[in-house]
Amino acid sequence: MARKKAKQVSPSDAVDEQLARYRAMRDFSMTAEPSGSRQKGSESELPFVIQKHAATRLHYDFRLGWQGVLKSWAVAKGPSYYPGDKRLAVQVEDHPMEYGGFEGTIPKGQYGGGTVMVWDQGTWEPQGDADEGFRTGRLKFVLHGQKLKGKWTLVRMGGRAAREAKPNWLLIKEHDEYERGPEEQAITESKPDSVVTGRDIEAIGTQEDHVWQSKESKKRNLSRLAQKRLRFRERTTQVDAPDRSNVLNGIPEEKMPEFIPPHLAAQVSVPPDGEDWIHELKLDGYRIQLHVVEEEPGKRNVFIYTRGGLDWTHRMPDIAKAAAELPVKSALIDGEVVVLDPSGKTSFADLQAAFQEEKDAHLTYVAFDLLHLDGHNVRDLALDQRKAILEGLLGELGDDSILRFSAHIRARGEETFRNACKLGAEGIISKLASSKYSSGRSKTWLKAKCVHQQEFVIGGFTPPGDGADGVGSLLLGYYQDGKLMYAGRTGTGFTHASQKALRKQLDELQQSKASFAELTADARKDAVWVKPDLVAEVQFATWTGDHRVRQASFQGLREDKPAMEIRREEPIAMPKPSRTRKESSHNAPVEKTSSKATSVIGDMRLTHPEKILDDESNVTKKQLAEYYFEIADHLLPFIAGRPLSIVRCPEGCGKPCFFQKHVGQGVARGIDSVLVPNKKGEGSEEYITVSTQEGLVGLAQMGVLEIHPWGSRNDSLETPDQLIFDLDPDPAVEWKTLVEGAHEVRDVLKELKLVSFVKSTGGKGLHVVVPIEPKHEWADVKEFTRNVARILEANHPDRYLIKMTKSARKGRIFLDYLRNDRGSTAIASYSPRARKGVRVAIPLQWEELHKGNPIEYGVANFNTWKKRLKNDPWEDFWLTKQALSERAVTAAANLAESAG
Repeated sequence: MARKKAKQVSPSDAVDEQLARYRAMRDFSMTAEPSGSRQKGSESELPFVIQKHAATRLHYDFRLGWQGVLKSWAVAKGPSYYPGDKRLAVQVEDHPMEYGGFEGTIPKGQYGGGTVMVWDQGTWEPQGDADEGFRTGRLKFVLHGQKLKGKWTLVRMGGRAAREAKPNWLLIKEHDEYERGPEEQAITESKPDSVVTGRDIEAIGTQEDHVWQSKESKKRNLSRLAQKRLRFRERTTQVDAPDRSNVLNGIPEEKMPEFIPPHLAAQVSVPPDGEDWIHELKLDGYRIQLHVVEEEPGKRNVFIYTRGGLDWTHRMPDIAKAAAELPVKSALIDGEVVVLDPSGKTSFADLQAAFQEEKDAHLTYVAFDLLHLDGHNVRDLALDQRKAILEGLLGELGDDSILRFSAHIRARGEETFRNACKLGAEGIISKLASSKYSSGRSKTWLKAKCVHQQEFVIGGFTPPGDGADGVGSLLLGYYQDGKLMYAGRTGTGFTHASQKALRKQLDELQQSKASFAELTADARKDAVWVKPDLVAEVQFATWTGDHRVRQASFQGLREDKPAMEIRREEPIAMPKPSRTRKESSHNAPVEKTSSKATSVIGDMRLTHPEKILDDESNVTKKQLAEYYFEIADHLLPFIAGRPLSIVRCPEGCGKPCFFQKHVGQGVARGIDSVLVPNKKGEGSEEYITVSTQEGLVGLAQMGVLEIHPWGSRNDSLETPDQLIFDLDPDPAVEWKTLVEGAHEVRDVLKELKLVSFVKSTGGKGLHVVVPIEPKHEWADVKEFTRNVARILEANHPDRYLIKMTKSARKGRIFLDYLRNDRGSTAIASYSPRARKGVRVAIPLQWEELHKGNPIEYGVANFNTWKKRLKNDPWEDFWLTKQALSERAVTAAANLAESAG
């Protein structure tokens, strides 16, 4: 029969086919983004472009021009000139060639909304056959850019054409004259601006000289309100509030919560300067929520709550009366109660006196945010919209009201901060104008202080030296990892009256032992210990090198803050400026939690962060989450895109733990699922899979202390891409013997032309791991590894056994090849272990084995060993392309048979 001719595809049709996914993700009646021309273009000079993209999260879009389109990857951290950095690059849809020249703004609400900068551009040269590189997942090329030059490699994780929608690759700098060392400044930091205009990301977003604007969105009132940022003047003039009804019409009704944990500010040394930040004076008062509820027309009840949820309505009747005059059916307002001196400054000491003397008339309530209005949750609106509505409400009360609006200044953060300090203010609060309201601490609200001032727990006191009734000094502390850390003393700032009142409270809390974790002999001298229940506001000059406050002065007691929430306040790194809502992910609600025990890691809210998961190392749930967050770039390549089994220890090591592999109820955000056909071929099961930093933090939220991936990927479940030999020694086996065993495994594999890598397990064993092309099914791989194990057992029967026989194991190494079976798993590199000490499985160089078992690597001391990550001992793991050849399979079988 005559053979059919293959259908001829024109170059323009090929371009259309490649752009089909790109076009399917966009409505070109709503956006002016290019749909893409049908011209294939020349291959004589291939363009590349890197666009810095401040969307939901700041990332870098790496694009290579090929076959008439831009092949595209999203690189979260951007490219690195250091060959040891393997940057995760998530492949996304092909883009039109015209897209590479865009620098400007894509409006919010549209796909990819945010600010786009042309960070680098130039040409690229494939090294070898580019089509083959794209197909096999190993593309080598040379860049000729303004910032990036030299040899680079893109390696697809998994080793073959992935069937996932967004396969993961690694972007790696190859060794050449352009490479840089790990200590040199990153190119993304040294050259952050546009190669086209020289502007930074903030300037591009602010000037709006090039906007891919929706053509229809202006007709949609709700969409416009959600996207547009209200432009405030400096609050020296009145700004009209937006129409309240228009805003609320598009928001579903919701019953007003009884209490909403407050949005808290992170501390910085220098405030942000960008146009997308507004700045308010930092007030020295009590954080207060006003709840206004209309019981019947014209009659409103008001409830007043502290930041911890205590009902203080009875302590502020005048403020409650003033709030009842607000023209609302219901409202929940966030603000601060203060006492203003004649110059307009706030004084915490005067505030305390006002409460002690029950002089409510001296109090002023300064409102700075609106959370709920007339039965609608408005926390998801942009901050500047919420403030505009709030200002309109308060404006109707009149100038003599004790309810005041917290005015602000836009941009010029450093100048505003300097002026505030000159005026004697405590500092300023900087807020991202586009941010949602999010319970917990986040980088969308920042505080910069003119003086060092924070809360401390009182753990003890000394009596006055003259024997008088009162307080000589207070012993101060703060909580860290569940322990009360000693922070020094304060012996000034008391009045005669406050000394007597404080001594009375302290006497009622006396106990025989100190609650501090560690104390020097000097700290113990003359001390009287008390239960750590009271919280003091303290002003001080600085921190000393041994973590003590210097020149501390008592300002008063904080009745509104629980002692267990007190931490040492340290400035964080400034967030990178952007006019987009790239920070808005910090505001995303995760789950309803109590304000008394939450923390935010990345974008994830962590409940019970101070829960101790291990009594030996005192690792807390928060430390585990921070470890996962920081190690993500190194851990994810070993688990992303694979089915996982996890070990959950909700109460920590030593308490009941359990394995979980299926997605069930209560799985945290960022944790996905993959359908795995069961062994009988009767249906599928939903397995856990994690491919993001957010997902790792989600595992910490679930109390996951171990991560065990399959040896195959989600897109090739039946063909593993690695072999694992688990060397599990009897307790009597010495480390030296175990190391010799690992080398013997390596030598046998080397004879079979296979390169192997070694890692510790976080316990007493070692894993020898062999990356392979995923071309063989599980049964074949299992048989091969069994034969290798048989060879070793036959050659050294006194050292190895391959059957788990307890009586025969004494003094020998169990060589477990069953890790190479469908559904079997092994501990991931960089995963913690659910054992005392919470140590970590670490990739090693073979030469390191002679140094002894690397049990010093744990979650608790991560800061002491994370510098190790700069020199990856498995640098060649993802670059090693080797097949499990027929020759090797046959040779292993023959050797095993002849060995007996």
